[in-house]
Amino acid sequence: MANSKKTKTMKHLQEIVEAAKIRGRKRLAVAYGQDSHTIEAVYDAYNEGLVEPILYGDRIVIEQVCKELDIDSSVFRIIDEKTDVKAAALAATAVATGEADVLMKGILPTDKYMRSILNKDLGLCPPKGVLSHVSVFEWSGYHKLLLASDIAIILQPDIKQKQKQIDYLRQVAVALGVETPKIGCVAPSEQVLPASVSSIEGAMLAKMADRGQLGNVVVDGPLSLDVALFKEVAEHKKVKGSTIAGDVDALLFPNIESGNVFFKSVSHLAGGEIAAIVMGAKVPCVLTSRGDSAASKKYSIALACLLAR
Repeated sequence: MANSKKTKTMKHLQEIVEAAKIRGRKRLAVAYGQDSHTIEAVYDAYNEGLVEPILYGDRIVIEQVCKELDIDSSVFRIIDEKTDVKAAALAATAVATGEADVLMKGILPTDKYMRSILNKDLGLCPPKGVLSHVSVFEWSGYHKLLLASDIAIILQPDIKQKQKQIDYLRQVAVALGVETPKIGCVAPSEQVLPASVSSIEGAMLAKMADRGQLGNVVVDGPLSLDVALFKEVAEHKKVKGSTIAGDVDALLFPNIESGNVFFKSVSHLAGGEIAAIVMGAKVPCVLTSRGDSAASKKYSIALACLLAR
């Protein structure tokens, strides 16, 4: 997000909400938004002044859930569609045609949601574009907001896709006030292991960043997860040559398995909250797990609104 003024670095997810509110309400199209977590999050986002919500889903179910949650369903514009795939297609069409500013996944599988974004007829994804997932974590185990990619979309990113992921991490970090993000490429060890693809590509990306090929970022790799996050571990292991060990702003995971396990460990085992979106489409697209809390979904809506044009 371009801004001529220096932005204060955000330390909490609630600060994303406050920053997004300043930008005014965005029109939010929710694909199959008929579960309690989604409806509660969207209602909270409406009350926070973030969105004008449009729910695509089964009207009867939506109104029943609202009744159970003691939510006034009249604040929602409801487009009645009982099939999840068709609801997703209608929501995606709304953002593609300019009727909405932000897209959000409701209670439907990620693959169906992503197919609606990738529909070539809608043009939400640029030709040969790369879509990737960026998460922002807040939990007591780390001293600041932490970004990560990719936990939901790219199964096994190649080095070109990793370059795009680094750029998406940079864009989100800048929106959060981090002018020069420090990005760690996660691998099994901080030692360069010739037999490990994540190790070799982490070292390559670090050198590319040193040469200015990846924009205004500091990239280091390979880094084991503990070295990337904890300075005392880096010091104990006597890691040399790293300026970011123990203080990364973002993690680049080598594959979806490692990223997804980290995501769910932070949210379910460590009690963390998360904001998560899809980057690379023409509009910000909220993508959270169906099991994520209503609070995490609200933070994700706020992040998408902050990045929306």
